[in-house]
Amino acid sequence: MLQTTEFALTRRIAVEQAESRVPSLVAAVVRGDRTIWTGARGKVDGATPTVDTQYRIGSITKSFVAALVMRLRDEGRLDLNDPLDKHVPGTSFGAVTIAQLLAHTSGLTAESPGVWWERAEGADWAALDKSLAEDAVRHRPGARFHYSNTGYGVLGELVARLRGSSWLDVLTAEILRPLALTRTSPHPQAPAALGWAVHPYADVLLHEPTPDAGAMAPAGQLWCSINDLARWTRFVGGDTADVLHPDTVAEMREVAHLDDDQNWTTAYGLGLQVMRVNGRRLSGHGGSMPGFLAMNLIDPRTGTGAAVLVNTTAGVPVGAVAADLIDLVDQHEPILPAEWEPMAAADPALLALTGQWHWGPTPYVFKLLPDGWVNLAPVSGRGRQSRFRPAGQDTWTGTDGYYAGETLRVCRDADGVATHLDLATFVFTREPYGTPAAIPGGVDEHGWRTREA
Repeated sequence: MLQTTEFALTRRIAVEQAESRVPSLVAAVVRGDRTIWTGARGKVDGATPTVDTQYRIGSITKSFVAALVMRLRDEGRLDLNDPLDKHVPGTSFGAVTIAQLLAHTSGLTAESPGVWWERAEGADWAALDKSLAEDAVRHRPGARFHYSNTGYGVLGELVARLRGSSWLDVLTAEILRPLALTRTSPHPQAPAALGWAVHPYADVLLHEPTPDAGAMAPAGQLWCSINDLARWTRFVGGDTADVLHPDTVAEMREVAHLDDDQNWTTAYGLGLQVMRVNGRRLSGHGGSMPGFLAMNLIDPRTGTGAAVLVNTTAGVPVGAVAADLIDLVDQHEPILPAEWEPMAAADPALLALTGQWHWGPTPYVFKLLPDGWVNLAPVSGRGRQSRFRPAGQDTWTGTDGYYAGETLRVCRDADGVATHLDLATFVFTREPYGTPAAIPGGVDEHGWRTREA
């Protein structure tokens, strides 16, 4: 990177560490398939923290657990619409679905009953389940976003039941080893930062406890180095190394429910937070445990992401810091577009379908994309538009926008000539209201007129 870019990044974290009175802060920036910058300020054990120094990442743990659940889904071991009772029977909230637990829309209580779980030694699943026997559901499932640490304790048990091993063992085998996350663990491994609270009115510190959370550990147990968190940030952006298909991670990044619904800036997908910052749509997760704050965010559009770790209980806007680091890199060194190249091959039958089609009087453009994908969008640029992936001869399935999941078909006459497109019952013809026999309700026999009769 350019020296000016590196200086701008270093200055951003230096200002934050000094003004927010942070014992130590480490950060990283990623782009594409590599880490392009790391920086550190403050001290851990009297020295500047390194890229291997561990910090507790709190709720970023949830994104790891969600990835394990999505692996089970992709293997066919569960469906996201399955009720919990199908896989973890006997709870008092067995009707909530796996998807609702992932997206914090299950209505389950935010915190586990009893003492403050983040500062107390945790019990096992049996004890957690027993504590949830009454009044566990605080809102109608699916009705609203209600962040639930408890819900992720439940998902950890789900993973354990379906894999026949602890969620931590599954995590190690299925994610940590394949991604070479050697400095991610349930407990600190030296070098590791101590967690501190900073006095609000004096420059003095108070050591914070870091107990094992037991059955609540899937909600926030993990420790991680900035090197490992940078690699996980790339994973969230789609550099998945076959741990999950990139399309599955893209599904996790899609908004399932809004956290704030007034010109929304924060939302939640399936185990990932979604934020709109300075015109960007960023995905990742934040974390907070006594003594620690963490954040990782990435812009999947550019592949630029950032991760931030600090060892203080409060007072650092780690989300804003991460977003600023992304902005600084893309402002100083904007990513170059990929060079245009012609397609390797194009089916002549598909080429014949390209060009204008009309939904009623509205012109649309049918465009051929690589690998047999197509795009259908209004000429004006306003209105419903989607990309479609091949699903068979003359058939595609929508991947995004209004028509996500819907079927687009080419309809042909007895001679094989394309007469119209059928998209979820909507008919598109070459001319406005052309092919009258295909138009539901028919077409006025008088045709187009110069005035009302």
